Amino acid sequence: MNKKGKIITWSIILVLIVAVIIVIVTQLANGGAKKIDRTRFQEYVENAQYFDEDEEGKPKPDENNVPDGYKIKDGKFVTDDEKETQLVVIWKVNTDGYEYTGYTRNSKGNYVKAYYCFGPSPYGMESWDSPTFTKWQEYGVVIEQGNPNAGSWVSTAFSVLMIVIMVVVFVLIIRSSMGGAGKVMSFAKSKARVSTNIKVRFSDVAGAEEEKVELAEIVEFLRQPKKFSDLGAKIPKGVLLVGPPGTGKTLFAKAVAGEAGVPFFSVSGSDFVEMYVGVGASRVRDLFEMAKKNQPCIIFIDEIDAVGRHRGAGLGGGNDEREQTLNQILVQMDGFEANEGVIVVAATNRADILDPALTRPGRFDRQVFVNLPDVKGREQILKVHARNKPLSPEVNFKTVARLTAGFSGADLENLMNEAAILAARANKKFITNAELFESIDKVSMGPAKKSKVVTESEKRLTAFHESGHCILAKLCTNCDPVHEVTIIPRGNAGGFTMTRPEKDRAYYSKNFMLDDICMGLGGRVAEELVIKDVSSGAMGDIKQVTKFARAMVTEFGMSDKLGMISYSDDSQPMFIGRDMATQRAYSEETARMIDDEVRKIVNDQHARARKLLTENRSILDNMARVLIERETIYTEEVDMLMEGKGYEEVIQYMDEHDGERSENPFKRYES
Repeated sequence: MNKKGKIITWSIILVLIVAVIIVIVTQLANGGAKKIDRTRFQEYVENAQYFDEDEEGKPKPDENNVPDGYKIKDGKFVTDDEKETQLVVIWKVNTDGYEYTGYTRNSKGNYVKAYYCFGPSPYGMESWDSPTFTKWQEYGVVIEQGNPNAGSWVSTAFSVLMIVIMVVVFVLIIRSSMGGAGKVMSFAKSKARVSTNIKVRFSDVAGAEEEKVELAEIVEFLRQPKKFSDLGAKIPKGVLLVGPPGTGKTLFAKAVAGEAGVPFFSVSGSDFVEMYVGVGASRVRDLFEMAKKNQPCIIFIDEIDAVGRHRGAGLGGGNDEREQTLNQILVQMDGFEANEGVIVVAATNRADILDPALTRPGRFDRQVFVNLPDVKGREQILKVHARNKPLSPEVNFKTVARLTAGFSGADLENLMNEAAILAARANKKFITNAELFESIDKVSMGPAKKSKVVTESEKRLTAFHESGHCILAKLCTNCDPVHEVTIIPRGNAGGFTMTRPEKDRAYYSKNFMLDDICMGLGGRVAEELVIKDVSSGAMGDIKQVTKFARAMVTEFGMSDKLGMISYSDDSQPMFIGRDMATQRAYSEETARMIDDEVRKIVNDQHARARKLLTENRSILDNMARVLIERETIYTEEVDMLMEGKGYEEVIQYMDEHDGERSENPFKRYES
């Protein structure tokens, strides 16, 4: 509850206490007035007569004061038509005349206030605002409301209860109205989550030593700003973390806050943008106001490309809500107001689409590129995620790291988690190499669908398709080594040929790309040679080889006919509005030449693949036969088949070594 809400609540409680005190004091003040004894009153009610008191205090009819319309009969007052009266005397005051108050029963049996007056007042019923009624109050006569049988504490309790009910209803109405208004007002408040005790440290981030060095300086800025200001250095206002998904950008930001020991405001770029105009800019202002009150601190904006895209590139023009939000971020980061001690850390995997005004020095002074980890980094990451997991002694993360090229930090974390799940499913107490090996395939391609019903014809087609990939991967010298070939469905694939590079690759050569295209067409060519038909199973292969071939022509300058010219425009971000209005930077004639070159590359490699598989048809048949029977083969079986070993010899080898392989599937990869 905010300060304003607390003030209102305590004010209502104070009003309630004062009201209760007033009621109690009023009741106590009236408690000193004259009241008839409750037992005697009950007797009067039962007799239902108009009474006076004799010298002994007993009730009796007053013969000297008979009201008009009444007479005495058998010691009781009755009306002139001899009907008994229901008038009851409650109290008598000795003044110049006699004044009586009383109650009478109505037709429903309830008591209703009534009274007769003698002496100064005429006989008969009088209204509540009559002079006689006022005179009673002067004499201190208590004129009770309601049922005279009820005691004074019941009346007090009833009054207090009514006040409490009224106050509660009032509070609920106020809170409801203020709640609605509060929600409207809080709609423009920042949704940032504040953490003041971050446990993450740089030791929890592995595989990015250079990035740690860059960010370690930010920690020093936050810890000892005077050390840098004395030398005239300015604290960086922003750090932009750029890299593929899953590389640990968010983890790096937490580690910086944890090492510096400062508050950490985390928010997503999409949290700023709403359908209501002005909300995003208001949330940005509120976020930076909170940060200024807690400086030094870190503001972390995840997926900043959701709000920081290039302005003026969409169909909505330059005056939409997202651009207003971006303008406010630009002003807050480097405007007229200083934000000393507030460092903005943002993360994105699309730095190419960010507005130039956002990435310039003075706003995001540094861009730290968080790339996929290399083999050494992957080994370190695996060890970090294995800290709380029991491992078998023969587990060697160096070998696992070699087989996981291209895996991000998130992939490796998922790999270790899947291995732990597989070990638990098998009722093991330790994670072994078998679980790690299986989890690599599971993370890469999805879980194996061993129970899926596959017809014999589909099984045969898949076996020849994957055999074609495998044989060409072995024959093309620039292709990566084959580790596994299987016809067991995984994910959307009916089977796959797993190739892994022995070393991390930063660049692709022309010969490698041509060999990779040739290997990718091996499945389709095998279907053409053996099945004498083609299937939709090569759809993914065709997309991949087309993508590679077009990149060779338009981006990498690997076409002799078109030369070293880039025909892909990556200078502008890709938006619907811009794409609709953008024309190609080359002519129709050039476009036709590009298509011809792409087609030529694919056709040449298709002919090459057909030639190689035709020359090695016996190997193709033997490999497919082994796959149909055993479903999965590994490096040793592939090498034996490529050497010309027969089907029976390979099957015998598998029978002899299956137990050894199941215990340590990484043994053949260990150097």
